[in-house]
Amino acid sequence: MAAPRGRRNGSAGASMWGALLLAAVALRPVEAVSEPTTVAFDVRPGGVVHSFSHSAGPGDRFTCTFTYASQGGTNEQWQMSLGTSEDHQHFTCTIWRPQGKSYLYFTQFKAEVRGAQIEYGMAYSKAASERESDVPLKNEEFEVTKTTVAHRPGAFKAELSKLVIVAKASHSEL
Repeated sequence: MAAPRGRRNGSAGASMWGALLLAAVALRPVEAVSEPTTVAFDVRPGGVVHSFSHSAGPGDRFTCTFTYASQGGTNEQWQMSLGTSEDHQHFTCTIWRPQGKSYLYFTQFKAEVRGAQIEYGMAYSKAASERESDVPLKNEEFEVTKTTVAHRPGAFKAELSKLVIVAKASHSEL
């Protein structure tokens, strides 16, 4: 299991984060999280930068944008799933290829959120399928900031199949 932004790879903080996350999920009321909205989109090769965005929450308060460039093969169908907590203070964005592994060669990627700050972000070279688990990218291949999960130029090995972001609503000025 991955840890919150800035802490990964089995540290004590990661263990505590995992325990807290599991406890929160186990103890939350059934209606505490809105039903996620899932939208299909095509990831297109050709080396050109493409973007796909979707919004969620009251008044489309939160937006998740996936920007990428890839090479090889033909279009692949991917999905973006967005959800918010009942109190609209937390937002999730998951971007993935439902078939598990992408056969495209990604030259770059960035998932960006608006209206929230990232508390947890992870990128995977392979998404879980029937018999296999998610395979995370190595820490040096990507970086997580307050609003983005993105490749690290020169370190990213071009394999991407899934991105997961959990963010907390930004406080707006009154």
